[in-house]
Order: sequence, then C-alpha cells, then structure tokens
Amino acid sequence: MKRMKRLATCCLAVACAAALLVSLSGCSSKEAYTPPDKTPTLSSPTIGKDGTLRVGVNADSAPLAGQLSDSGKIVGVDVDVAAALADSFGLKLEVVDVGADLEGALSDGRVDIVMGVDKSDTDAAFWKSEAYLPTAVALFSAEPNAEVPTNDSEPSVAAQISSKSAWAVTNEFDQGTITTTDNLKNAFSELESGQVQYVAADAVIGTYAAHNAGDDVHIVALMQQPSGYSVGVLDSNTDLKTAVSDALASLTGNGVISVIETKWLGGPLDLSATPLTEGASAASTGSEDDGESEVLGGEGGDVGTGEATGDEGDGSEPSSEAGGNAVQPEDVALL
Repeated sequence: MKRMKRLATCCLAVACAAALLVSLSGCSSKEAYTPPDKTPTLSSPTIGKDGTLRVGVNADSAPLAGQLSDSGKIVGVDVDVAAALADSFGLKLEVVDVGADLEGALSDGRVDIVMGVDKSDTDAAFWKSEAYLPTAVALFSAEPNAEVPTNDSEPSVAAQISSKSAWAVTNEFDQGTITTTDNLKNAFSELESGQVQYVAADAVIGTYAAHNAGDDVHIVALMQQPSGYSVGVLDSNTDLKTAVSDALASLTGNGVISVIETKWLGGPLDLSATPLTEGASAASTGSEDDGESEVLGGEGGDVGTGEATGDEGDGSEPSSEAGGNAVQPEDVALL
C-alpha cells in the first residue's frame, strides 16, 4: 500500500511539473522579449528632429551607400555605421540621399550629419571627424607577397578608365603597360587570368569588388598616403561634434566598426603598415584629379555599379530606416 502511495505521489509531481512546463511554454510563445528603448542623449537644437538622427549619404557611392534595385532601399557601410551611431545616441535613423551635395545638405538643415566625407578634402567647409574607414589608391595583386612595383620594373597594371586610380597609374608608371577597363570587375578578371600583374583601385571599392566576386587578391602597396572616410557636421554644432567623436571612438574600440567592415569587405581594412610606391603622395582629390569614380561592375541600376539610380542631390525623401534591419551584402545584386 505504501509503495502504491509513493507511486501515486510521484506521478502527481510529474504531472504538476509537466503542467507548469506547458504553462511556461505557452507564455513564452505568446510574448517575445523586446529590449527597452534607450533614452535619447541628443535633442533639438543639437539635432533637427527629436528622436531621430537624419543622416545624409551619397547613394551613388557603393559600397559606402547604394540603392537596391528592387526596393530602392539604401544600404552600405555608411548606412550601417550611421545606424550604430544613431543607436548609441538612443535615436532612430533616417537615411537621406543627398547625392554629392554633402555640404549643401548640412547647410540647409536637411540632415544632421553626412557620411562618406573624404578626410583629406581641404575644401570642405564643415567639421570632419576622425576617419572610420581608411582608404587610398591601392595596388592589388594575386600574390600576397608581390613586390612593390617601380617605374623601372615596367609593371602591367589595369585600372578603370577615367578614374583617379588610372590617373595615378599613368602619372607614376609611364614605362609600364597600362590597361584601362570599363569597370573593376573586368580589371580583376584580367588580374586573375594573368593578363596584368596589378589592379589599381580605391582600397575600399577594390576590396569590396574582389570580395564579392570571390577573387583571391591582396593589397600590396598604396599609391598615396592613406586617408579615410569620415563624418561631417556643421562646424558651429559643437555638441554634435563632440557626441560624434566620442561615439566613433567607442564604436571603434568595442569592435563594432570592424564587424561592419567584415560584413561588407570580408575583414577589417588596415592600411597602416602597407608600403607606399615611390611616387606616393598625400591623398588628395583636388583639381589635378577630376576623374570619375570607380565602377564595380557592368550591370546598371544595382548597388555597386556606380551608375545613378535616381536624381542625384534631390534628398527630398528619406530612403529608409536602418539599424538591426541592415541588408546583408550577399542580398544585393552587385556584380
């Protein structure tokens, strides 16, 4: 009899535990955990719209920013960095395509900050942060330990026609063999097939193009001192300048920027130890360099083609909200 009572008690305990488990499971399936909203650390007049950081980008500058052909949504390195900045301020993100008119967008109050600003641009009439992404005209090789070419070595180099990289190559390697292509995809194809020894391209754009094409290439030299892409803020907006500086330092220190670089470029881009060619000079896009931007591929309309996908400089419509919903680079038809 005692044995039967113990058995009954045991069965009852199991049944109660099962009922509790079902009850808990039912509760967890009905209501997902939502993290609490952060308290905004910036407000008007430091930003133009309370609760929102309005960020200007040039949507014709992939992989920094470009539009998806099917939805028109703007994605890219700049969008992800902007999303991280907005999150650090406890703000929502509003991305605005301002084309190449970064200064005008700040001046007329369309945006609070602009992304993708050339740190070496001395003509910009606004404050520039420290660079969050390094760049320079770089030489790519299929060999990781390839020698840094000299003019006397008469290298064969491919570069996109009319680009700043093509200008740098013809300026330094007049004894070499220079091949110009319509886009970087074709330039890297020539490198992979052994038709040329090097490809000259912007370090960020070239790394992005090669990574997405699956090309095993390496930056072996820089043709100018490395500069970088930075955030622009009206010089008079002291509070926002300080907030952006502190936030970028934190995002760099805690590895968020490296994660974004890995997402789009395959890994963090560090040019600090990359050797310079003999003719390398300070990074500049001044009057002597009026070439076109590099074009990643030959297909129009999608992110990474370098071709316009809308009215440049319009900036009248916010394109999207970013943050945790940033599109993965493999979701974009690039090359």
